[in-house]
Amino acid sequence: MRLVVVGCAGSFPSAESAASAYLVQAEDADGRTWTVLLDLGSGALGPLQALTDPAALDLIGISHLHADHVADLVVLNVLRRYRPDGPCDPVRLFGPEGTAERLAQMAGKDPATEVSGQFLMHPWVEGEPVTVGPLTIVPVAVEHPLPSFGVRVTGPSEEDPSRSVTLAYTGDTDTCAGLTTLAEGVDLLLAEAAYVEGRDDALRGVHLTGRRAAEAAAEGQVGRLVLTHLAAWNDPEVTLAEARAVFDGPLELARPAAVYPL
Repeated sequence: MRLVVVGCAGSFPSAESAASAYLVQAEDADGRTWTVLLDLGSGALGPLQALTDPAALDLIGISHLHADHVADLVVLNVLRRYRPDGPCDPVRLFGPEGTAERLAQMAGKDPATEVSGQFLMHPWVEGEPVTVGPLTIVPVAVEHPLPSFGVRVTGPSEEDPSRSVTLAYTGDTDTCAGLTTLAEGVDLLLAEAAYVEGRDDALRGVHLTGRRAAEAAAEGQVGRLVLTHLAAWNDPEVTLAEARAVFDGPLELARPAAVYPL
């Protein structure tokens, strides 16, 4: 199993990166590659096409309904629906309650952006596993102004397919019980770190800082911490320094097109 970063900018696309979008891929026993897309925020459809075939996704999981995590689903629908060789078969899409209505709202009344037919909508159910090929995805509710979920994804190790590995993606969250559940014992924690200690202390219930993400990683004894969702106005070295102060394991910032084998 491997994590591929499509976009990692926080809250809006930066000059270097699209907003949040990630791929989780794994091969099954027959060698078939299964691909899960986690979020598809503003500007992410472009780089997605360089990293995988958007017509061949096996499942889409949406953490929450802010535009920097879902906006490009509307244009993904256009790509999949109006291909010259015919529309794609619909793909399962899991998200919070209200996902279909939110996409329809963004699409407006233009029939070219009608989202029905391409996405088979399913609501996340807290703790209920979703299986796709060799991957198992477990949604975990987290704390954010909108209903939001992180996910734990378990699949075969890249080095030894007989061994299972687990990654967790926080989506957007502050410190909460769900974050603790996500981080517990995972091989890789992909954690947002949009806020900065000292500057954003009064803004709780929205985002993590580098320090708070690292505290969850240290408590959960994660194998590797990757920080993501940094706004363009943040100094990434400050975020890294916050995290390094409390987490002594492998640590880095997400970057576009980075691949993390597990």
